[in-house]
Amino acid sequence: MKLKKQDELIIAGLVEHYKDNQLTLNTFLLEQIRPVLVNSASLSKHVHSFKWRLKDPEHLREKLRRKMLEAKINKRKFKITKDNIFIKINDLVGIRILHLHTQQMKAIDLCLRELFQEGRFTIIEGPFARTWDDETKAFFSGIGIKTRESGPSMYTSVHYVIDSNSRTRFTAEIQVRTLAEELWGEVAHVIDYPQPCHSLACKEQIRVLARVASSCTRLVDSIFRTYEDFKS
Repeated sequence: MKLKKQDELIIAGLVEHYKDNQLTLNTFLLEQIRPVLVNSASLSKHVHSFKWRLKDPEHLREKLRRKMLEAKINKRKFKITKDNIFIKINDLVGIRILHLHTQQMKAIDLCLRELFQEGRFTIIEGPFARTWDDETKAFFSGIGIKTRESGPSMYTSVHYVIDSNSRTRFTAEIQVRTLAEELWGEVAHVIDYPQPCHSLACKEQIRVLARVASSCTRLVDSIFRTYEDFKS
């Protein structure tokens, strides 16, 4: 199924509306959210680094196309408009928090909840962890984080979607993952985004990389458990 010219015009209008508001969104990112996270001494003790970005307009265009095609296939109304795009599309503003090993996630989650409450950011979705590994699912469930299947991509990442504390509502997605999982994310993003790669070989290799990244994280987890045992 292909989109009609009228559908493409609707999408083009939404992308232009996003472009027109990028300065405001950038202010929301850099002046409201980022300082709360980056300047937190309690959070920094458990974090390796931070990354942030506004969504590329062309990536937004492809995402809107996918959503409109999905709506047509399922015979549903396409509900994204200029009035709600900053609420409906949660990853226009994105921050990624990178850490070394899985056990740090418990402290990171507690810090984030406190920081969001202090900054008056409402968590409107999450936290939830996308993961494929049963042992990792058990860990997240044990610290009160719900899990969802990561699907064929087989990655592990914890997601929060927060609402702005301003009169004009915006949402932002916060992702927390290990450095090993970030390697997978960067490679997959180049090859498989915004358009999925249809090479069977590439798909298989990216799945293998997801398993290798998970194994690396487990090895780092083991190293830190051994180190803590040695110190005690």
